[in-house]
Amino acid sequence: MSNKRQKPPEPFGDRFRFSIVYKLSLKLFFRLIGIFLTLDIMVCILAAGAFIVHSEKQAAAAFEIVSETGVPDEISSEWLTLSGLSVSELDRAPRGFFLPERVRRQFVEPTAFAARRFEVGLGKGSPPLERLKSLSYIIELEHYGGAVRIAASAKTFLDIFIDVFIGLLIVELIILFSKVFEDARLVRRTLKPIYELEMAAQTLNKVGSRLDPGEMESLAGTLEGINAARLDTRIKIEETQEELKGLARAINGMLDRISESYRAQVRFVSDASHELRTPISVIQGYANLLDRWGKNDEKTLQESITAIKEEAANMKELVEQLLFLARGDNNSIILNLEDFSLSELSREVAGEMQMIDGAHNYHLKLSETRVSADRALIKQALRILVDNAIKYTPSGGNITFSTEQDGEHSKVSVQDDGIGICPEAVPRIFDRFYRTDESRARATGGAGLGLSIARWITLRHGGHVEVLSREGIGTRITLILPAAKHSESTALQKA
Repeated sequence: MSNKRQKPPEPFGDRFRFSIVYKLSLKLFFRLIGIFLTLDIMVCILAAGAFIVHSEKQAAAAFEIVSETGVPDEISSEWLTLSGLSVSELDRAPRGFFLPERVRRQFVEPTAFAARRFEVGLGKGSPPLERLKSLSYIIELEHYGGAVRIAASAKTFLDIFIDVFIGLLIVELIILFSKVFEDARLVRRTLKPIYELEMAAQTLNKVGSRLDPGEMESLAGTLEGINAARLDTRIKIEETQEELKGLARAINGMLDRISESYRAQVRFVSDASHELRTPISVIQGYANLLDRWGKNDEKTLQESITAIKEEAANMKELVEQLLFLARGDNNSIILNLEDFSLSELSREVAGEMQMIDGAHNYHLKLSETRVSADRALIKQALRILVDNAIKYTPSGGNITFSTEQDGEHSKVSVQDDGIGICPEAVPRIFDRFYRTDESRARATGGAGLGLSIARWITLRHGGHVEVLSREGIGTRITLILPAAKHSESTALQKA
């Protein structure tokens, strides 16, 4: 049983507080409140404007009547009060604010020059609502040497407005609280594809390294249909939800890469096991042969020792190649960059190989070109290309080194006139453990890792590899690397 402490579950309140549904619902809630507040303020402003316009019209009509009949007496004033107006004479000059000259042109002539103000009839100790209802719009103007005061009370108007406004608030509250639950459901439906993608990712993380190819394909099939062209049959994404489509495409790409990487890893381990099994079987067979009767038979003893040494050397080479590729996959190989002549390095490798291999003719076609790279790794890549050419070129054949400067790139090629590669196999020659002719694998030696290592070295330096091959004519493999700064191309003599 595991001794690891399980993380206590988060309180529901914390999960809800930090959930996307909660945040989006809260934002929609406050956004709706803001809309309603703006609407209410606009209604109040419009109502105030309507009251002022109505009061101005009433004051103008009242002033015309006063101009013809004079200021009404007390009985008439009581009747006027029912309409919300009161008219009286002033024994002082009008006071209040006067309209600007440009605005006066929009008003009736008698009241255009009047003074206007708002006045509250009750004192500060009165309830706020009652004080608001005692508000009056006062218009004072000169009249035949005297002054007239016309007051329009807001009480009747406010009574109606308050009732209507309360009804509006009730409707807004009903809409507000109903939208809270509706928006929460809408957010959950919108985010459901993300939740399902999260569950798929969690499944991937839980399975971890124990995921077999079948489970990987099953998991990848969950999200396979999510792309820009159509929606997944399992995870519904609306046409307008471009963000979700992008997320789904990203996860699809991730699953594709993980699946391909896992299959390559399984294939790599299987091929490595197969390659190691053969020399181990050979060594075990010769060991058994020695154990039975090889101790007293010098011929058998020498044959066994030679075979065991060869297979041990093959195993050592294979293990070193596997370790190199493993370190490369883990990005643990550090490049020691230096500026050097690629043509001089080619000349050096050609000289070394010519001393080892006397069965082939070596030629040089070199132009001065320089690179800034890891000299040891580039030399290793060139040796791999030459070793590959030796294996598939008959005795007496030609192997040619060539270098050239092509703009910002330096090229080095190894060309042979051997058996060549069939067109179908060319794209796969850099796959690990791939060999074009399995029947000749034991005869030519090697595990099919050399070209993979050469390609990795080239890619690690920011370059790439080109292959040109024809069956029965030969093969040319070119490493194209970034040229060193300030490098110049000068012709060298042909060796």
